[in-house]
Amino acid sequence: MLLALKQHLSLWSLFERIWVGCFISIAIFISFWSGYDLLGFAAFLSGVLCVVLIAKGLLISFWVGYINILLYAWSAWLNGLYGEVGLNLLFFLPVNVVGHCLWYRNIQANGQLEIRRMSRWAVLLSAILCAAGTFLLGRLLALIAGQHTPDLDALTNVFSVVAFSLQMLRYREQWLVWLVLDVVSVVMWSLRWYHGSPQGAMMVLMWGAYLGNGIYGWISWNKRVKEAHAAR
Repeated sequence: MLLALKQHLSLWSLFERIWVGCFISIAIFISFWSGYDLLGFAAFLSGVLCVVLIAKGLLISFWVGYINILLYAWSAWLNGLYGEVGLNLLFFLPVNVVGHCLWYRNIQANGQLEIRRMSRWAVLLSAILCAAGTFLLGRLLALIAGQHTPDLDALTNVFSVVAFSLQMLRYREQWLVWLVLDVVSVVMWSLRWYHGSPQGAMMVLMWGAYLGNGIYGWISWNKRVKEAHAAR
């Protein structure tokens, strides 16, 4: 996997290398500043690499994703975010395997992933599922002793499921869901940081990086959909 990642990195643009390099540098600084939090740094690094690779539509993103899922679940467990733990271990991990297989089957001859776009009715249905799921799960999480910010935790869970499902099915609209999720996750981890979480600062930085990458991913995938549509 490391050799394949090195080959892909050699094809990145200067902007992409600088962007990732800056966040890694900041992560190292915060890691030392917060008492050298190796867990938070490893989760951050694997997460940033994963989302950048997804934005570029590269299959290797799933291998990096396996690592990030396990590390992030561990961080969430240590911070009493049990909804996040269950989401990552019971949903993300097995679904990541399915998504890996689906992407593998839809890589075109030129090595590019075939990207799809949703109908208006599908977008509306996704929005309804997000709203209803967040309300119901929030009520359930509030019943768990030690659960922090149940409504925010519920929103991140539900939006993650919807976004990951759209990502697995190669829909460009996944990025709009990810953007909402990224903003809420920054708020959630900022609250944990404020209350003394050792992983809080690193997680805020990680989700901030995801937010920036979500914008890049939407622009990139939307451009490729338009190019594919124009070529028909």
